[in-house]
Amino acid sequence: MNILNVTKENQVYAGVFGCIMVIGLPLNAASLWILLRHHSLKSPNAVLMVNLALSDLLFVTSLPLRIYFHATGTWPLSKMACFFSTMLFRNNLRSSAIFITFISVDRLLAVVYPLRSRHLRTSSSAWKGAALVWLFVLALNVPESLDFLKNTNHTGCFNQNHKSSQDVAITYFALIVILLVVNIVCTIMVSWALHRHLSGSAKVNNKVNVMLIFVMNLVLFAICFLPLSVAVVTVQPPDFKPLVCLTAVNCCLDPLLYYFSFDVKPKKGKCCASGDLAT
Repeated sequence: MNILNVTKENQVYAGVFGCIMVIGLPLNAASLWILLRHHSLKSPNAVLMVNLALSDLLFVTSLPLRIYFHATGTWPLSKMACFFSTMLFRNNLRSSAIFITFISVDRLLAVVYPLRSRHLRTSSSAWKGAALVWLFVLALNVPESLDFLKNTNHTGCFNQNHKSSQDVAITYFALIVILLVVNIVCTIMVSWALHRHLSGSAKVNNKVNVMLIFVMNLVLFAICFLPLSVAVVTVQPPDFKPLVCLTAVNCCLDPLLYYFSFDVKPKKGKCCASGDLAT
């Protein structure tokens, strides 16, 4: 076990990750329990949210390792343990961005195209989409694992600001930009439909909550996902720790999506794809 210099900066990181864990762990555990127990997994929206909550919960469970390392300056575990902890963060970042975008698209279809999207908005489609997301995320781990294990020593771990290969970094940047554009388009289309009452769109009682879902999604991208994605392709030499802290906050904000989503109801007399925009 090597002991590294514990700076005030590292103590701040330990405190930030500690706060994120204290807030994110109970919120996501409670959200997952409520989603599984009180909401039908036959709803595509609920399926996507369960996967989002699971992704956040997996990442939060890895935070004690980061807290311990920054607080003590020691890494008592192996290089492989460092790799798995780092991959949980990266996988959460990527999967969360995709699931949040899927939720935006699902809300768009439910509000703007409630009848025409009925055959698309099924739990089966949602589970298949979630499976593809996890396969894609895990596939990115293969090239990263070779590079990470080759260039990272087990004593430094999170202090090394390890940067992904250029191909992976560009892929991640392109992914975030594409997903952000999709979220912006969905936000504009839903806002237009709610204000113009377009023919064929679902009538929704709580329009504020509908728009808050999209606003939250855009805020998550602007604050948590986009800064780090830009940094991985532009910052030389890499210094990602502050942005990692910022990105990790997404696991504390995601539960707000569940609250707003399950408080959205269609007006009586107007059917929608699943009978309830909240589900």
